[in-house]
Order: sequence, then C-alpha cells, then structure tokens
Amino acid sequence: MYGEAVGYAIVHSECDGPPPVLVHGWPDTERLWAPTVAALRPHYRCLRFTWPGFAPGAPRTLQSLDESVDLLARIVERAGGGAPVTLLLHDCGCLFGSQFALHHPGRVARVIGVDVGDAGSREHRRELGVTAKATIVAYQTALAAAWKLGGTAGDAIARRIARAARAPAPADRVHAGQGWPYYVAWTGARGGYRRAQRFAPAIPMLYVYGARKPFMFHSTAWAHAIAARPQCRVLGLPCGHWVMQAQQAAFNQAVLAWLNETGARTSPGRVAGSDGAGVG
Repeated sequence: MYGEAVGYAIVHSECDGPPPVLVHGWPDTERLWAPTVAALRPHYRCLRFTWPGFAPGAPRTLQSLDESVDLLARIVERAGGGAPVTLLLHDCGCLFGSQFALHHPGRVARVIGVDVGDAGSREHRRELGVTAKATIVAYQTALAAAWKLGGTAGDAIARRIARAARAPAPADRVHAGQGWPYYVAWTGARGGYRRAQRFAPAIPMLYVYGARKPFMFHSTAWAHAIAARPQCRVLGLPCGHWVMQAQQAAFNQAVLAWLNETGARTSPGRVAGSDGAGVG
C-alpha cells in the first residue's frame, strides 16, 4: 500500500485489477472505506482519498464545485490511466462524483451511489415533509456556521451534529473544517452549487440507501427511473445514512455481486443531466 499526494488529497492504492475510486463525504476521511476495501481487495485495486480540509489538522479550505470536480479528475486519471473507472460515492461525494461523471462521461464506466440521489431536486423537495425540510436546513446551516466559526466552538457544533446523526467517525476526527461543502452550498461562496445538475445516468448504476432514516436523500421517481434501466439496481438496506458501516456484509456482498454482473470492462456511456442537485 502506498500513499501519494494529489493536489491536497491523499490517494491510497491496494492490489491490482480494475480500479474503483472511493469518494467519501461529511464528516469522514478515506478511513470510511476500510471495510469495503478489505472486501474488494481480492478482486479490485481501490483508490481512496481524503478531501481537502477533512483530515484532522488539515488547513482550512473552501473549494468551488469546479475545483472539486477538477481534483477528482486528477485522481481518476491516476486511477485509470485514461481508462474509464467505477466511482463509489457517499454523501457529498455523490454530488462531486456525479458532476464529474456529467462533465467527463467517457471517463466513468459505472457508478455506485450510496444514500444520496437527486437530493434537492424539485421531485425530492416535493416528497419531503415540513419537519424533514426544517431538519435539513437546520443541520446544514449549522455545519456551514461551524465552518465559518472554526476553532473549538466550531468543532463542538460539528461534533454535536455528527453525534446526533450517528456518524461512525470518531469524535476526535470530526471538526469544523469539514463543513466547507455546506458553507459553499448555503452561502453561494466560490460560486455555490446552483449549476449542479441532477444525475440521471445512462451508464450502469447501483444505488444503495439506508431505509431506516427520518427522510430520504432521493425522490421515489428518481429511484424508480434508475431501477428501470439496464444493468442498474436500487437497493434499500435496514439502516441509516452510513450504509457501508452499518450493513457491512450486505453492502459489500451487493457491491461485489453488481460489479461482477456488470463486468470489469463496461463501456462508458453518456450521462444525462437535469435540474437540481444538492449535498446530503
């Protein structure tokens, strides 16, 4: 195993074979994927990295959507050497990964999305109740405020929200600096995410979500549309947002089975975009 800097990110590679690129979200680092990498290791070389500003002690940062997609492009280039890769995405990693796939359709062969689909689309907003909408606004704006505040007070806010959300990350690895995607989303800093498009892929996609949450991060119509496409599958597991941790065995089994079903060299296809995309 080796680690190498790519921009501000650290890439880790294990074993040989077609390279899934594992993309985490808040409040995690590449450590989130350790159980998944262990399950995939006999079959695939995995590349995982930590977003800028997410590692404990990392310098504070603020990245635009284009900069995040750009960084992912450099990592994908390292992963695939120009060949299309499989993206395995979670949380706000779903936002950045889907936008990368939209802008570089020839570089993505397959996508595995975890728990965040068309969050923020008109269809998704229509399905959310008042309490769900208020909860989303409350925790996301609090994380944006924590990033702005920084320091011990900001860290305390971020850790309180992580604890309430039952995030698996250890408390001492959660900090205010990880909230920059929410600050960008809610303040429009660095251009915001208004230009982000809903992900409606024509390439194979596996979407796995936690079915035991107060609300979903996808609309029913979006999930049905994905499930209806060839080589695509939608799977709900009895857990919350961090599916790969709460349902390790079932999640890893589903991922491996789907990767085998769709083939190691699936041809890349076009990816359609439409209105609305958001962070989880």
